[in-house]
Amino acid sequence: MRLNEIRFTDGLPVDGYGPGFFRIGGEVHHGAVLVLPSGVTAWGGFADMAALVAASAAVDVIFVGTGAEIAHLPARFREALDAAGIGVEPMASPAACRTYNILLSEGRRVGLALLPV
Repeated sequence: MRLNEIRFTDGLPVDGYGPGFFRIGGEVHHGAVLVLPSGVTAWGGFADMAALVAASAAVDVIFVGTGAEIAHLPARFREALDAAGIGVEPMASPAACRTYNILLSEGRRVGLALLPV
């Protein structure tokens, strides 16, 4: 079997996660985080849509990790992202991290909004 090293040139990958934290690009972040091509910042949850809408020029889709289990997104949150022209995909946070890393390694324009597990 041949293994190839993956290089992330367009953003920071999620290296790991656990109860209340995410390790992104080798750095630990506690609580909810927003991962965009511009960097990693704290995220205020579904009420904090401004940073996501501002990222509309940099990303095509945002994966929203809803915690340990998948959950519905609030209608206002989804509508704000739709109006900004950003695709939004809700999933459990572990699945969102894996999906984000795969598409990031392919050079896709993706973002990640994570609620802690």
